[in-house]
Amino acid sequence: MIKNLGQGDSILNQYIAEIRDNVIQSDSMRFRYNLERISEIFAYEISKTLVYEKREIITPLGSAEVPVLKEYPVIIPVLRAGLPMHKGFMNFFDKSSSAFISAYRKVEKNEKFVIKVEYVSSPDLTGKTVILADPMLATGSSIVSVYKELITHGKPEHFHIVSIIASVEGVDLIKKSLPNKEVTLWVGAIDDELTAKAYIVPGLGDAGDLAFGYKI
Repeated sequence: MIKNLGQGDSILNQYIAEIRDNVIQSDSMRFRYNLERISEIFAYEISKTLVYEKREIITPLGSAEVPVLKEYPVIIPVLRAGLPMHKGFMNFFDKSSSAFISAYRKVEKNEKFVIKVEYVSSPDLTGKTVILADPMLATGSSIVSVYKELITHGKPEHFHIVSIIASVEGVDLIKKSLPNKEVTLWVGAIDDELTAKAYIVPGLGDAGDLAFGYKI
């Protein structure tokens, strides 16, 4: 299932415009904050799909029956670009557990790249709802590799994959490679083009570098 929140008019598109803007994005603190508040919007929308139970809440003047979350999702950012998104999701799902996973492109001699997953720290995911956050979905290969690694830590009930900007190619790979009934892909925009080096066009550049500085 694909949920494109950028298709309708909302404040989300203002924040997406800012993370794309090559002048505004030069302020790394503002870039990180925009990733954070975009993630808060996704968190609110995802919260509508979760399971609630009614609970009696005692107030100073009486009691009220209020639906509250039955179980909090596990929040998993893909390092390092997903860290500001992790903060945004945790602002809403403040009782959630977290997992952390590292994935990067390793360029081979023929200039093609393979995805390397090097670090995973995860609770048991069996029966859990998982939110996997990565700002960019280019070819989709990283998310597929991360998904395959994470399910070795227990089979979740449902996977919510959140990417702020995706490519058509990346979306197609997710649809082909991951189980449709168990995965929902949430995006803020879908761009048509990938460069020869698999960067999204118009995209926004390297989200990790913009958030945390250029890497060697």
